Amino acid sequence: MNAIAPLGVQAAAAFSDYRAGDRERLRDLVALLTPLLWHTARSQRAPQQVAEDAIQTAWLRLVDGADTITDPRGVVSWLVITVKRETWRLLRLAGRETVPDAGVPEAVDLTTPEDEAIQTDQQRVLWRHVSELSERCRALLRVIAFAATPDYAGVADTLGMPVGSIGPTRGRCLAKLRTALLSDPSWEA
Repeated sequence: MNAIAPLGVQAAAAFSDYRAGDRERLRDLVALLTPLLWHTARSQRAPQQVAEDAIQTAWLRLVDGADTITDPRGVVSWLVITVKRETWRLLRLAGRETVPDAGVPEAVDLTTPEDEAIQTDQQRVLWRHVSELSERCRALLRVIAFAATPDYAGVADTLGMPVGSIGPTRGRCLAKLRTALLSDPSWEA
């Protein structure tokens, strides 16, 4: 069975290929890392438009400065830091007096009315219980859900958590969710 490479390894490979001339690999890199970058911007308490602008600027800066990154394994960290800094800059320009802390991210609602209309009852029960988890659990599960095999160093940097606590925290969060679901009579296991 072929194991899927961690996010950081996949990103480094796509970035190396892009720098070697395979322009299509930038598309792969964008698809791979944008969910993490989206969460990074939103974790800084950025509204949707600021997050979108910060992420777009980070991608443009990467294209313009791709040759300045000496080690392709650093592309994830470079992008995360660039998004954070750009988000802070845009928030200051928008009139906020202080840079928000990198604490617990606020929830990101990516659903549209159409999405909600087609959700099954089971999905509604699941998301109701997810919304009842702590902010820390929701933030961690959101970031991990976007990656086939999450890059724990990138997740740790984004959420401000020690790398060693990600797995155990994820396990506790999933156990709480499982317990809540199994105790809900409307949940069909």
